[in-house]
Amino acid sequence: MKPLTIKEPSCKIVFRCDASIQIGTGHVMRCLTLANEMAQQGAECVFICRRHHGNLIKEIQKHGHKVYPLPLENDLYIETNNKTALAHADWLASTQCRDAELSRSIVKALQPDWLIVDHYALDENWEKRLQPYCKKLMVIDDLADRKHSCDVLLDQNFGRDLQDYAAYVNEDCELLCGSIYALLRPEFAEWRSYSLEQRQHNKLASILINLGGVDKGNITTKILKVLQTKSLPDHCSITIVMGSTSPWIEAVEQQAAIMRWRTVVKVGVDNMAELMANSDLAIGAAGSTSWERCCLGLPTIMLVLADNQQVIANVLEGVGAALTFDIAMLEAEPLESVAPKMRGMSKAASAVTDGLGATRLSKILLQ
Repeated sequence: MKPLTIKEPSCKIVFRCDASIQIGTGHVMRCLTLANEMAQQGAECVFICRRHHGNLIKEIQKHGHKVYPLPLENDLYIETNNKTALAHADWLASTQCRDAELSRSIVKALQPDWLIVDHYALDENWEKRLQPYCKKLMVIDDLADRKHSCDVLLDQNFGRDLQDYAAYVNEDCELLCGSIYALLRPEFAEWRSYSLEQRQHNKLASILINLGGVDKGNITTKILKVLQTKSLPDHCSITIVMGSTSPWIEAVEQQAAIMRWRTVVKVGVDNMAELMANSDLAIGAAGSTSWERCCLGLPTIMLVLADNQQVIANVLEGVGAALTFDIAMLEAEPLESVAPKMRGMSKAASAVTDGLGATRLSKILLQ
């Protein structure tokens, strides 16, 4: 009888990222997208995540990846907080030193080929402590506001200039910048052709509302109340997508039930690309979901819900791919005035990214 052989993974990768009500879901979801892509290429992917309220540990496990959870240590962060702390230091619910200590014991045991860090509350202080225990270290960032010690840095923002990181990384760090590396799930590239074919007319028959996975400010309900005052076509329909960890699902469902148009609330969907492809207009946050909408050429009214979203909003509005509103502007602006601009927005948005960023990045990492 031929002896059984167990195939070793081609590459071992550890991700350090978090999701929470405060942080949102975007960091974990883009890392999960990359992990799924690399797992298909034979890599073994492992996550280190803190047990924040609103974490996505079960979601990661559902995709077949092992997760090492870290405990909440908010008191430790408060006791050691000082003026030199990073702008997003409170996202960690601990200190960088303590987080590195706990993560190091895991990474040291695994000895991964790649350690991938996607966290605004971590910088070179954490990275230098972990580098001896991995072959390579990659940082995923959007802010260009702190120093890193890494072999590769990815910033998927459209229009990002390499010089933005000149003061924050070593000369031998490989910079991968731009929305060609946007980490989108494969279904967005698959729905791209169909979606772009739907954009030949400036019709306004279906509106998609998605304020990220959490929407901690309950902006969705405010938008629905504003739409209730608008003159939308009688046949118009509204679809709302919310994350399963959002604290406002019930409030949104109550408002949706009294809307004058058919309004459906969907929670924790796995067909976001299909929903976007079959929508005429999106109202959404200027976060990482922006790249999904661009891939599908979906005209968008963007709302800036966090300071770090302002850069995305500025560049996408600058190239005509979206319009940036706040609630007051949405109240004042007739949606009929947006309709004539939708075809042009779609064309500009579709040029931003083709949805193949995860494939491009995985090839680089697995070389």
